Amino acid sequence: MKIIIIGGTAAGTSAAAKAKRINKELNITIYEKTTTTSFGACGLPYFIGGFFDEPKNMIARTPVEFENNGISVYTEHEVLAVDIKNNTLTIKNLKTGTIFNDTYDKLMIATGGNPIIPPISNIKLNNFYTLRTMQDGKEIREQFEKKEINEIVIIGAGYIGIEMVEAAKNRGKNVRIIQLDKRILTESFDKEITNIMEEELSKNNVLVHTDEFVKSLIGTERVEGVITNKSEYKADLIILSTGIRPATEFLEGQLETLKNGAIIVNEYGETSVKNIFSAGDCATIYNMVSKQDDYIPLATTANKLGKIIGENLTDQRVSFKGTLGSASIKVLSLEAARTGLTEEAALRLGIKCRTVFIKDKNHTSYYPNQEDLYIKIIYNEETKEIIGAQIIGKNGAAIRLHALSLAIYSNLTTNELGMMDFAYSPPFSKAWDALNVAGNAAK
Repeated sequence: MKIIIIGGTAAGTSAAAKAKRINKELNITIYEKTTTTSFGACGLPYFIGGFFDEPKNMIARTPVEFENNGISVYTEHEVLAVDIKNNTLTIKNLKTGTIFNDTYDKLMIATGGNPIIPPISNIKLNNFYTLRTMQDGKEIREQFEKKEINEIVIIGAGYIGIEMVEAAKNRGKNVRIIQLDKRILTESFDKEITNIMEEELSKNNVLVHTDEFVKSLIGTERVEGVITNKSEYKADLIILSTGIRPATEFLEGQLETLKNGAIIVNEYGETSVKNIFSAGDCATIYNMVSKQDDYIPLATTANKLGKIIGENLTDQRVSFKGTLGSASIKVLSLEAARTGLTEEAALRLGIKCRTVFIKDKNHTSYYPNQEDLYIKIIYNEETKEIIGAQIIGKNGAAIRLHALSLAIYSNLTTNELGMMDFAYSPPFSKAWDALNVAGNAAK
């Protein structure tokens, strides 16, 4: 049986490795558009910021390592078209320009996403970047190492945008964020949490402009500034981080998708066409709380569903229960994490919910370095089951979210959270942990 996987980053390589481990006789080929495989792009902001120096540390497995395990890998090869009726791919070798065809018995599409480019005038300038690939990271890092590159403008305040703030500040740069929405990270966190984040940014001299958008870039050959709907600002380098959309245009509507182009898959990773699977930033994922197919482009879910697909490519029938959209982010000295639905999302879905927001401490008062800890719980008004949670603080705050993710996964109520038996020791918590306090504060 011949299996072709389009895309060799997270979902695709997870599927290939798992399938090959189960059945070493499988003929598996990966076509990857870039020069790398198993590349952890989540590390790019920290590589750019100088938190580590070796870019190869972001690569979990090289093409040679895949080849040594019997998986054929072709980097710098772009799949231009898929003919699902004839099980045929049209592929371009980006190194030579040669175009050729290949056939498959089973196909996995793991092409990821492409940056969304807003309608900004004059963007064909040097020092204007998006951040998706290893090459992007290397180029931006090289620019950040130059003393004359000092004024950094970040367009968009999602995960990448906020992480790039830390990268720039760690390099001693001046940073300005321009955000179209009324606050940062609007899709992931509620206002109570983002208010704390924005205060942290302001304390560290990061200029945050909300309800503002860039209309045009200023410059002739390289970026010199930006013009927004409100003002004009100097810029030596611009990073665009306004989200991604699924890289599925080459399919030309042959598979069922959401409006944004995300390939709709079931719990087995199967698409609307037999023997074609998909996962990662190009596909949907089942949201366990909203009970809908959702677009949540995260590396964690890409790897998990990729592994499931790897099993199913070997004619097994393994299902994936779904995701909670759990994620974390570092905002300078603060750690924040979230899981499930935000209050805004729950209300949009028509879910009758209540919330509780508490301020507590991370551990006992007599142990050094006690810090504030803020927790928000969103729960079903009738059943008291927890449907969402967010946390922000210092010194291990984000790790506490694991318990809240498990609470939602297990359909626990706020009452049960309030009496949960968490580990206690003065350096790490209090006799009544902050999670207990949050659960008991819910009415």
